[in-house]
Amino acid sequence: MTVERVGMVVHGGRPEATEAARSVRAWCEAHGVVCRDIDVWHDGGRRSARQEVAAAGDPDLVVTLGGDGTFLRGARLAASADALVLGVDLGRVGFLTEVPMARIRAALDAVREGRLDVERRMLLTMRASRRLEVPSDIEAVTKYGRGPLLPPTSVRSDCETGGEWGVPLDVTALNDVVLEKLARDRQVSAGVYIAGRLLASYSADALLVATPTGSTAYSFAAGGPVVSPRAETLVFTPVAPHMTFDRSVVAAPDEPVGLRVLEHSGRAAVSIDGQLRGVLGPGDWIGVYAAPHRLRVARLGPVDFYGRLRHRMNLTDAPAAVADGVPAPLWPVSGPPPGDLAHLALPRGPAG
Repeated sequence: MTVERVGMVVHGGRPEATEAARSVRAWCEAHGVVCRDIDVWHDGGRRSARQEVAAAGDPDLVVTLGGDGTFLRGARLAASADALVLGVDLGRVGFLTEVPMARIRAALDAVREGRLDVERRMLLTMRASRRLEVPSDIEAVTKYGRGPLLPPTSVRSDCETGGEWGVPLDVTALNDVVLEKLARDRQVSAGVYIAGRLLASYSADALLVATPTGSTAYSFAAGGPVVSPRAETLVFTPVAPHMTFDRSVVAAPDEPVGLRVLEHSGRAAVSIDGQLRGVLGPGDWIGVYAAPHRLRVARLGPVDFYGRLRHRMNLTDAPAAVADGVPAPLWPVSGPPPGDLAHLALPRGPAG
């Protein structure tokens, strides 16, 4: 693909990210490509994703230098401009980033020469009973030890607005949308609707809706299922619910998940990909659903998601399974698959 403008999202707290940024700038200079930093908070505040990418000259490639948190920031920017995103892995438990620091230049060459796969990841967007805003009394508490908050959510101008269907918010989530309690002694009480039908009224620490990508993040920590990032689903997971039914529910991609705050609930925070975006009270609601567009992620080859899952989560074999024999091979087949299996995603050799 033609790369004319590169935007970089750099984890400023890591020296290796700063060093990696120098490599990206050198590559851009050598190939006559414009390169700018974005989302750097130099002015002491933050702008909307659309404003940030516009200020960076509308890059056609966003390069993230850090871990999964940095990648999420870059994904938010890339999604707003339909730009390609490339993640350089400088994190500790990364599922999203791919390129090691030593291969940055080779990866940029591959993107420029079209030697890449473009993976499309599902995104979430939402409607709400009103615009999301963070009250000043909450902002003072949540800002401690963190960077500046994002500005209040804006309303999409290309959608019908108002009435009982609420307002369409100009937001996207790659991982999850979370409704969580603000006070330790006041849980969130909310009615949960899937595909327009009441599932149940929950009282819990948090209620979250995740994408397949986000299934290995907060949802996983709360006991949710691991879902292939290639799948198209919404995963609803309650966190520490005060009820017998504490399981996740996996919904189809066209089945929205609604969360309505009930009368005796405490105030609830709405976080999008870990970023606090608003506070709701009794009677307020949000509806989370699949966005019409997808995030375009640059991949240099097939992604071994399950191998990465085994490695990142330090999965070990059950002692009883290997006590009297040898562990299962990573993949016991060395030859090509027969014709009736050729359409399946399978490893190409015994190494997986």
